[in-house]
This record gives sequence, C-alpha cells and structure tokens, in this order.
Amino acid sequence: MRDLINCLWFDGRGAEAALYYTSIFPNSAISSHLDINTEGEPSSEPMTVEFNLNGRAFVALNGGPQFTFNEAVSFQIMCEDQAEVDHYWEKLTDGGEESQCGWLKDRFGVSWQVVPVRMAQLLGDPDPEVVRRVVEAFMPMKKLDIGILEAAARG
Repeated sequence: MRDLINCLWFDGRGAEAALYYTSIFPNSAISSHLDINTEGEPSSEPMTVEFNLNGRAFVALNGGPQFTFNEAVSFQIMCEDQAEVDHYWEKLTDGGEESQCGWLKDRFGVSWQVVPVRMAQLLGDPDPEVVRRVVEAFMPMKKLDIGILEAAARG
C-alpha cells in the first residue's frame, strides 16, 4: 500500500475548506487541484483539491449535495497543552458549533475532537477513582480544560 488518504465530500466548497484547514494547522499546504467539473468540463471550482494537514494527506472532493458530514466520522487533534486546545477550538468553532466532551463541528459540518494528551494520560491512571473523577469532570465540558481535569484527578 502506497498511502492512506482522507477524502472529504463537499457540495462546492472544497477549495474554501482546503484553504481554511491549511490556515489553521501548522506545516500544511494545498498541493494540487483538478479544475474540471463532474462532466469533465473546465470549471472555476475544482472537482478535487489535494492538501495536507501537518503531513497528513487529504482530498476535498466537490461531489455535490448527495452526502453530508455527521458525527459517525471525526478527526482527533491530540494537543500538547491548553494553548493548543484553545487555538484549535477557537479556529474550528468559528462559524461552526460546539458540542460536548471536546467535540465540535466546523463551518463545513466536519466533526473534530480537540483532546489534550494529558486527558488520555489521566484516563489511563491505574486508580479507578482518579479515572471516575476525570470522567465526571469532562462529561459536562464543551472545550476541555486541562487544569480542571488535573484538579479532578487530584480529588
């Protein structure tokens, strides 16, 4: 296998989405686009836009209105600190909507989970009481707060 590429189906907003995502994630760029429509005719809106987000390959496909995004598929952003959590949360909820437990939908309807690495560490604690307190702390949150999670872990 040569590669595994994430393909996102858009209804005519693929180029806009690729520009938006590459402006948010470091080490990201648009690599190419195919400027034809689904009938093979020249088009001002590309049929596909290839881009990468921090080295991960994506294709935005302008396939039409037949399919829409839902929470059955999401992308996790594992954040090193609260500043990263805040950055991705602010950028991706701009025009989108917040959900619970670190989940959100961006302006295109794509679901993301903005998760601090520290939360995964706390949920892996061998003490079940620590895990219980951390779960109780993050369940009502929208944007995850590392300080609150750590305080809950300490009891």
